[in-house]
Amino acid sequence: MIAILFLPLSFVLVLGYAVGAVRAAGEDPGQGPPPWRLYPGGLWVALALLLLTAPFLLAGILVANVLHITALWQSQGTLLDVESFTAAVLILALPWGIVVLLLMPHATARYAATHRARDLFDFASSLRCVRRDFAAWNVTIAAIVTAWAIGLACAALFCVGVVPGVFYAILVSAHATAALNLEATDQRAR
Repeated sequence: MIAILFLPLSFVLVLGYAVGAVRAAGEDPGQGPPPWRLYPGGLWVALALLLLTAPFLLAGILVANVLHITALWQSQGTLLDVESFTAAVLILALPWGIVVLLLMPHATARYAATHRARDLFDFASSLRCVRRDFAAWNVTIAAIVTAWAIGLACAALFCVGVVPGVFYAILVSAHATAALNLEATDQRAR
């Protein structure tokens, strides 16, 4: 219960650590994970994610209202609310995930390298980077999605807990994201 109360703060702190991990992986890929401490930048990443998520939240409210039909779900009251909300989340989860995975890895890699907040919000540059080197982006996304699936499965299947699973997913995602920035740097040097 306490962890849920502090979720907004801990979410920003974890995002800051993720940026620090991307930076550390970009500087020396063979190095271990960075030490736990306060890393700046989590708030900017949270704002970028909020900006990308807000349209889907609004669309989710509309979809949930459209699907809030007693005859459709054969239920009413709280159960009807839960079913229409769940259906809206399931409908919008894939498009939201695609948008975030298209825009955030390159933006995070640039931000970790430069510490300029505007790099997080330069979504056109992220799309150009994906178009320029689709294969590298595709491998990076595969690593990120697989890491999060394994990390979350650790909590459910092996009773390891959410924290080690999320830590594993953050580290794998950081190394994959840092590789995007290394390849962009290599291409600029050529």
